[in-house]
Amino acid sequence: MARIWALVLVAVLVVGTLVGRLGQLQVSDGPQMRAAAERINTRSVPIPAVRGRILDASGKPLVANGSTEVLTIDPATLAAAADGGRALIARVAKVVGGDPVQMFGRTKPCGTKGAPKPPLCNTADAVRPVPILLDVSPVKALPLLERPEDFPGLAVESVPVRRYPGPDGANAAQLLGYLGPVNQADLEADPALTADDRVGRAGLELQYEAQLRGTDGRSVLAVDARGLPTREVERTAPVAGADVRTNLDAAVQQRAESALAQGVSRLRATKKVAATGGAAVVLDASSGAVVAAASNPSYDPSVWSGGISTADYAALTAQTAHQPLLNRAVGDLQPPASTFKGVTLPAAIASGVDPKGSYECSSAYRVGGRVFTNFESSAYGPISMTKALEVSCDTVFYRWAYGQWQQAGGLKAPADSADPFAAMARQFGIGERTGVDLPGEQAGLLPDRQWKVANWQATRADLCRRAKTGYPEVKDSKQADYLKQVAAENCAAGYLYQPGDAVNFAIGQGSTQVTPLRMAVVYAAIANGGTLWTPQVAAAVEPASGRARPIAPKIAGPVTMPAAAQQIERDGLRNVVAQPQGTAYAAFRGFPGSYPISGKTGTAEVFGKQATAWFVSYGPKLPSGKQYVVAVMIEQGGTGAEGAAPVARQIWDLLRGRK
Repeated sequence: MARIWALVLVAVLVVGTLVGRLGQLQVSDGPQMRAAAERINTRSVPIPAVRGRILDASGKPLVANGSTEVLTIDPATLAAAADGGRALIARVAKVVGGDPVQMFGRTKPCGTKGAPKPPLCNTADAVRPVPILLDVSPVKALPLLERPEDFPGLAVESVPVRRYPGPDGANAAQLLGYLGPVNQADLEADPALTADDRVGRAGLELQYEAQLRGTDGRSVLAVDARGLPTREVERTAPVAGADVRTNLDAAVQQRAESALAQGVSRLRATKKVAATGGAAVVLDASSGAVVAAASNPSYDPSVWSGGISTADYAALTAQTAHQPLLNRAVGDLQPPASTFKGVTLPAAIASGVDPKGSYECSSAYRVGGRVFTNFESSAYGPISMTKALEVSCDTVFYRWAYGQWQQAGGLKAPADSADPFAAMARQFGIGERTGVDLPGEQAGLLPDRQWKVANWQATRADLCRRAKTGYPEVKDSKQADYLKQVAAENCAAGYLYQPGDAVNFAIGQGSTQVTPLRMAVVYAAIANGGTLWTPQVAAAVEPASGRARPIAPKIAGPVTMPAAAQQIERDGLRNVVAQPQGTAYAAFRGFPGSYPISGKTGTAEVFGKQATAWFVSYGPKLPSGKQYVVAVMIEQGGTGAEGAAPVARQIWDLLRGRK
């Protein structure tokens, strides 16, 4: 009996304790428990913001929005499979017609063993569905979804993608850029990003990512014990990204692209030059607005929509493709050749050369122990400065540059001695980025005395080693011997600014390097009388609600040229196109004289390659105030007159209809 009463007493104590604890939870801890329960029983779902469009100057969409279907697989399904899901994906590929190797590669986290390189690997976190097939047909995927026991973890999701309407046939792939999945660095840099987001990776998509992206919304859902949503608790609406209106004219962009592509194809067909690629830039000299910028070779930007395939990525990055992802307008450095005479002629006058003088245009000019020749060894006798531009006489420019080099002190001149030629080039921005609103711009190179010293200090050890070992990897013995000789000379005295450096600089050869956009900016300053503009692709940011925010033109600085130089350049550059001896006369034969074009050809010697073809030009100031500049460069395109000028002519045929 005593044992029974003891058990009853224990039971009473236990029940009392439980009741007391329950009361404590209800009275004192109730609010906190309820809040915790609510937190546990809700799920937050992002509402993606609509990305802004990219428009041409008239409002035509160059980039718009659309959607596509993507086949995904649950990472838990992959983790549960002994082979990581390889066999399952192989069966899936047979049904939908995909590449099983590529599809399985997309499940591998980027950076792990056996994973493909981005963007073909998995950038999502470990709990999100993994996209394994892009642009999947829902009809083809239906058999998979109807048999979850055979094809577990699969789903078809509709995802937003970028579309490219191509107004007037414009492509503009390198200008527009593309989107790619976020990586860990992106997530750490911007807490607002999620693993599912796609961000700008090139072109305007990258440059204006913050404006185009917008702000995602959020839906907070109450869920039951099974995790299924029962109601929406809270909702924050997304804010759409702003449109970016550009200065691009879609019709001019298309003409620049087609003219450049035809020019490259025409040159290749001759089998005389490789014509590996090129660029064509159209600027407005009155504001720096980028009206068009074509780069060749190009590609279809829609290959990035929803994620790029292995085959497309391999095609774009193959060595034989000649770098279609490179925007050659801003990222390709070449010697400017004789187009640079538009810079060095005013420099010569600023250094004291008589603008009214007569100068010997001989077929060759000896400087020290070297002979520098005119292009094709032409000779014109005593000529004026205007004629020197018209016929592109190198030896006249050699004489001016050598005289200035001697005047400065020759080899004894200190590195910081005054150099009117280098000073004028700096005013035109040579050796600096233009500041255009595009990623990937190269600065170029201005090889003055100070650069010569710095470059020698940086490369001396390697030069001296090469002076001893030579270049055994170079198959051509004559070329290898030449390189070894140059290395020996530069090892001993590479810091000296030689007379050959000065005369080469005067005609845009040697180590001078520029982009096509930089030369367009230079000739815009020549055309407008000395205003150096910062080129601008975007004209305004236009939010979905609210006022448009115009992007004001920016002046990079003035270019101070002697008045006599400006008049000589106006006359000489016009004669290049209009006079029978002008180097671009043949390309512009029959072009209306009522719309005068001025310009300069260039044929740049590049070591180990065929010559780079240049033609940079400008037209008259129009009633609207606009004044167009067209710059064309073709890598390994031969002479400027035969390679680049005909491309520019096709672009001018369209531009002369603009008011």
